[in-house]
Amino acid sequence: MVDIGIKGRQETTVTSANVAMNVGSGVVKVFATPMMIALMEKAAVLSVEPFLESGQSSVGTKINVSHIAATPEGMKVWAETELVEIDRRRLVFKVAAYDERGLIGEGTHERFIIDVEKFQAKAEAK
Repeated sequence: MVDIGIKGRQETTVTSANVAMNVGSGVVKVFATPMMIALMEKAAVLSVEPFLESGQSSVGTKINVSHIAATPEGMKVWAETELVEIDRRRLVFKVAAYDERGLIGEGTHERFIIDVEKFQAKAEAK
């Protein structure tokens, strides 16, 4: 059962593969905002996955974050999430990202619990 307070954490290291200049989000060699968001989403989805019914997953529907500090290649970064609101199938997470020097991003992220087969079938029917 999905309950308020579930926490998640995922980490990675900044490499050439996830810097802004190589993912199309800028011209500098720092951790890219889209990659920070992806790390936050991964932490959120994996935190609730064990509590969902068989055949269910969740999809991201909204993200509102600030990327407040740059992180150079070679540094470790991690995202932390906490489930703070549940409204039927809608899940709201508080999200934050850090590097070895401190906070680099924060905000909120929403996901919806879905039936994987039904969701995929509806998408493919477009």
